[in-house]
Amino acid sequence: MSTRIAFLKGHGTENDFVIVPDPENALDLTPAAVAALCDRRAGIGGDGVLHVVRSAAHPEARAMAAEAEWFMDYRNGDGSVAEMCGNGVRVFARYLQHAGHVTEGDLTIATRAGVKSVHLAKDGDVTVGMGSARLPEGDVTVSVGEHSWPARNVNMGNPHAVAFVTDLEEAGRLLDPPPVSPAGTYPDGVNVEFVVDRAPRHVAMRVHERGSGETRSCGTGACAVAVATARRDGADPAVTGTPATYTVDVPGGRLVITERPDGEIEMTGPAVIVAEGEIDAEWLEDAVR
Repeated sequence: MSTRIAFLKGHGTENDFVIVPDPENALDLTPAAVAALCDRRAGIGGDGVLHVVRSAAHPEARAMAAEAEWFMDYRNGDGSVAEMCGNGVRVFARYLQHAGHVTEGDLTIATRAGVKSVHLAKDGDVTVGMGSARLPEGDVTVSVGEHSWPARNVNMGNPHAVAFVTDLEEAGRLLDPPPVSPAGTYPDGVNVEFVVDRAPRHVAMRVHERGSGETRSCGTGACAVAVATARRDGADPAVTGTPATYTVDVPGGRLVITERPDGEIEMTGPAVIVAEGEIDAEWLEDAVR
């Protein structure tokens, strides 16, 4: 491990990330190392780590190298591996632009949930093609304290349980994962979204992200919320033949989600690089002992 490790800090609607450029996949980012980097008091602080690797250099991404040069090796704040992070993809794309690897326009990024199409707009927003949602069958219930709500099971490459409530405060502190039943529905954990209506085609949400706790935003969660709300509203684009666009307010800002008749979901929102510097490798080694 080198003496100094380059890093950047970025966020998308205040879902924040430590960005670690490592094109040749030379760093051993163990779960303990990721958790140390994301520690908000003793580390840099973040909801997760965006490990930037060339697809050809990573065993999980080599098969996608012909389609996407760069692989988003995403880790949750507790060090666990995640399939996908919607806000993370936008920030990842912004980093590639910041570093001079790409320019405004279209690009592709490899993730554990497949290759994602991204558009860097001149106005600063980033649009990500998030793929299509799967809606597994079966009833799901989310609980907080003595309150329980039916939830919609939505998979965006990672699992979500979407519950509609009358007040977002009903979700409580969301530090710990809200209980979800039946037990075993989500063997690898689940992201839980609580949703209220603001106006027609306009909702607000709070989220507990597995492995991170409550975050200021969740891109895949906003997509899951838009899909669940559209189905509740009887606005399934595959049936109506018309795209369904929802504005989704998160504690950290606003995202716009469009589901097309072919099932493809697009998410548009901001992505910002706020700082860059170097990590002392000895500190990181000591932090994980």
